[in-house]
Amino acid sequence: MMQPGSSSALHGFGLGLRPPHYPAIEAGVTGIDWFEIISENFMVRGGPPLRHLTRIRADYPMVMHGVSLSIGSTSPLDRAYLGSLRELATRVEPAWISDHLCWTGIAGLNMHDLLPLPFTEEALAHVAARVDQVQDFLGRPLLLENTSSYVAFVQSALSEWDFLAELVRRTGCRLLLDVNNVHVNAVNHGFRATEFIDALPAGAVWQIHLAGHQDNGSHIVDTHDQPVADAVWQLYAYTIARLGAVPTMIERDDHIPPLPALVAELDRAREVTAAARQPNPAREVA
Repeated sequence: MMQPGSSSALHGFGLGLRPPHYPAIEAGVTGIDWFEIISENFMVRGGPPLRHLTRIRADYPMVMHGVSLSIGSTSPLDRAYLGSLRELATRVEPAWISDHLCWTGIAGLNMHDLLPLPFTEEALAHVAARVDQVQDFLGRPLLLENTSSYVAFVQSALSEWDFLAELVRRTGCRLLLDVNNVHVNAVNHGFRATEFIDALPAGAVWQIHLAGHQDNGSHIVDTHDQPVADAVWQLYAYTIARLGAVPTMIERDDHIPPLPALVAELDRAREVTAAARQPNPAREVA
């Protein structure tokens, strides 16, 4: 039976665990409450990755975040992958496990990209059935992250936010809300970012991602190689004002700065959260 789980299993502000920061973390650092690991980086039998993971896990709570579940694919779920994921969870004892609402390949081919889905009733039923299977296998709720996208399907009959809300209702899964991706998609597809946030079911968002992007004028690309943009900070404030405090982390996957620079961004997230929870916070965002 699936364990009920709770967003109260984790608090505060975290970072993605990245190899350039291992020495500083293991030497002791302040200002970080927890870490998120990329699950696939640690699905190994031994060696340096697991040694670092074991040392850091002794001092910090962790969550697991995957990039290869391919929940939207029409290929059968990869049971060997799920077995390795469950085995890693036994080692890490994460607060939760997450992946993306996307597909990454078909017929055994992993395209190493987070590919968008059509937001149709057929796709919703397909994904919901697969989420149920994954949650039963793992014995815990699965968190799914909204992804950035650069094309839209003419077949889509639902909005992205209605698709997510209905998926939560049908499966009991939870959401990893990437606020940067909401902003990226709002600009790329021409909707109001606040409409997305307002439609999310209360209590369904258990974690938030903040990240940087590349603004190309006509469109935005989710790159994770820049500091969080001001427009994303504004949307984050709106999100916290509506949803309350949610465990939040900074994602940085390229042009990775020294650890103190990311801790400074975490401190800004703390400040934004504190201000957004005051009476009558400013909520005017695009």
